[in-house]
Amino acid sequence: MNVKSADADRYVARPPAGLVAALVYGPDQGLVRERAERLAKTIVPDLGDPFRISELDEAALNGDPARLSDEASALSMMGGRRVVRVRGANNGLAKLFEAFLASPPPGDALVVVEGGDLAKGAALREVFEDAENGAAIPCYADSEAGLSEIIRSALKAEGLAIAAEALDLAAASMGADRGVSRREIEKLALYAHGKERVTIEDVRAVIGDEAEARVDEVCDAAGEGDMPKLDRALERLWIADFSPIAILRMAMSHFQRLALAKAQVLRGESIDAAIKRMRPPVHFQRMSSFRAQVQRWNEAALGEALDLLLDTEALCKTTGVPAEAVCGRALLNVAARVRSRN
Repeated sequence: MNVKSADADRYVARPPAGLVAALVYGPDQGLVRERAERLAKTIVPDLGDPFRISELDEAALNGDPARLSDEASALSMMGGRRVVRVRGANNGLAKLFEAFLASPPPGDALVVVEGGDLAKGAALREVFEDAENGAAIPCYADSEAGLSEIIRSALKAEGLAIAAEALDLAAASMGADRGVSRREIEKLALYAHGKERVTIEDVRAVIGDEAEARVDEVCDAAGEGDMPKLDRALERLWIADFSPIAILRMAMSHFQRLALAKAQVLRGESIDAAIKRMRPPVHFQRMSSFRAQVQRWNEAALGEALDLLLDTEALCKTTGVPAEAVCGRALLNVAARVRSRN
């Protein structure tokens, strides 16, 4: 069954009785995790229950395909339905799940599969879309309008209203990752606890520009080749649960701006004049670092860095690799390139 994006939240809240397995997939991995967990909790409220939850990944199933049926047919020692969670699934498991859904083993476990950004026509996605006892549930980034409703509803559940201008700012300040957005909303609700209405000052205090400033620090450290500084800045972002995809995209934007400024300099413009032409303008506190980066990098190296970052984003979105690890490795490789040139 192919679940429409607009119906995804309702579907995971009330899955049909005959559902054997569901594939939750999409570019927004925060939303993939959230919906997969909500779906699993309809069967097992405590996802930490070792008797009713089994966790597998693509590597485990490739090494022993029979484990899928074994885990799905196993009975809980304490009674109750079980959930089998499969993380990082991709097209390599399409044949396995096709056979599984065509002839499911005895038992009443629900198999919840978390996939990457599977394009239309992807083998694994088609298997779940075509199965009557399976479902393919898409997870795409929230539009600003959809995010506004999520913010309003979440705050209402905490007994808080939110001013219109504060809602607009909150929606515009949050990234596309649903998991990160949820945590930002939780921080906002905690900050405004005891009040009746969230104001624009509350949003600025909690969400504001702090996250962007932290990513700017990562971008500058990578551009300067300062690996210790980069490592520390990345660690702070991981602690804050910042989205690796968002970091990569902001890093790509940063290096595109460096490339644009470098091109202007090669045409005979001064570095300062080229930087002043930047829109949006470079923040005055970053001016010295940005100027030094324009001097250190050449066009070929900037192109290589952009290709690496673009490939890394695709890797994070289409495979089950740990996104934080590959994002950090890519940025450290970028920093190493400028160090090797200097």
